[in-house]
Amino acid sequence: MTAATGKTSTFRIGLVQMRSGRAPQANLDAAARLIGEAKEGGADYVLTPEMTNIMEVDRERLFAAIVPEENDATLATLREIARTLGIYVHAGSLAVKVNGERAANRSFLIDPRGEIAARYDKIHMFDVDLANGESYRESRSFRPGELAVLADLPWGRLGLTICYDLRFPSLYRALGEAGASFLAVPAAFTRQTGEAHWHVLLRARAIETGCFVFAAAQGGTHENGRATYGHSLVIDPWGRILAEGGTEPGVVFAEIDPAEIAAARARIPSLQHGRRFEILEPMAEPTHLHLVRGSV
Repeated sequence: MTAATGKTSTFRIGLVQMRSGRAPQANLDAAARLIGEAKEGGADYVLTPEMTNIMEVDRERLFAAIVPEENDATLATLREIARTLGIYVHAGSLAVKVNGERAANRSFLIDPRGEIAARYDKIHMFDVDLANGESYRESRSFRPGELAVLADLPWGRLGLTICYDLRFPSLYRALGEAGASFLAVPAAFTRQTGEAHWHVLLRARAIETGCFVFAAAQGGTHENGRATYGHSLVIDPWGRILAEGGTEPGVVFAEIDPAEIAAARARIPSLQHGRRFEILEPMAEPTHLHLVRGSV
């Protein structure tokens, strides 16, 4: 414990890397086994990737397989695992049915008693056409969230995000300014975008906020043909990679020292230096300027 905060000084995390398929029960079996390995490896907090329970882009197949949160066997089992093992289990995201037309891409932080400590619905929908012909329309099946979410862990405050959120730095700055010490970014990045941007975006979010970043990923070629990048990462507040996975399922471990957060922010106190500003937008007449109010 630290005298000033009463919080445990260090802890160990385990990032579960998966290759989820179309069958929720098979995915649950794989997640349960890997969470058990994380516990055996000494993890106090375990994060699984986005879409832990199913990887499916076909809308009809998706809605035939998923159920509302209160009926979801994956969530119920993960709660029991957290209680039995006495650890935090963070289900990076599960697809849960909201109604007949929409699902939620929802993250669940489960405490060591098996209680749901926080929920977060992915805010930014991945509606993208890639150069290699891949096309995704997440908004066809999923309802976007509207609220940023923070949750308290014994070691500091955790900001919850999911995958495509990573490309919107204002969300992470808001979490940092609200007291986040750690940022969770469970993901299923495509191989193409991951190769180009995964490392640099995650390191940037850590540097901008002075937070640790925990990014558990899907990796490999999935049953539905989608290829994800893998490379689960733990990044410190100075932007250094502490641990990294490959493309195969497994567990990535790292020791986390929250004291590094204050040290990084003391060196670069950018969270304290954000200012309101005005944007000058030129109009038709070059001698006149129009003021548009903005903020960072």
